Amino acid sequence: MNLLLRTIPTPLGDLRLVTDAQERVRVIDFADSPPSCLSRLLRLHTGGDPILREAPAEGAAVQALRRYFEGDLRALDRLTVVTHGTPLQERVWAALRGIPPGQVTTYGALARQLGHADPRMAREVGAANAANPVALVVPCHRVIGKDGDLKGYAWGLPRKRWLLAHERAEVPAVRTPLLEGFE
Repeated sequence: MNLLLRTIPTPLGDLRLVTDAQERVRVIDFADSPPSCLSRLLRLHTGGDPILREAPAEGAAVQALRRYFEGDLRALDRLTVVTHGTPLQERVWAALRGIPPGQVTTYGALARQLGHADPRMAREVGAANAANPVALVVPCHRVIGKDGDLKGYAWGLPRKRWLLAHERAEVPAVRTPLLEGFE
């Protein structure tokens, strides 16, 4: 499988975007993540070791990401993603795409939305959230703890805070300023 790798400057650092020839988003990662992280994501979510070809920063996915960072918060909604997760992961990732910009939900609420009454499923939803290979397009940053704490984020809490502030999300009980780390 041949995939295209593009590096896009953003306010949060250079973003690595991997798409296929049809401009379907396969993996998104920040350039300051270890190279092994990108390789692992590609193996997990493409079913093998694809051939990556550096491509110029153009195309529909790149344009949508640029518009998002310029303030068009719905620009990523029309992008198609291709992932290969477990059935639960795929259900969680689909539900994440239904959370509009500027809104947040909790891991427990997301579990209940998916039909799970057992409160322990919030942890499973959190694990699926953490395994998301196409963050931003599948907005896992919009999920917080039931106490309003931002909890973990693969790209770090300062980036999660920045994204939520960028989207003007109302986050209850946040203990630290939303823009801390990326002002």
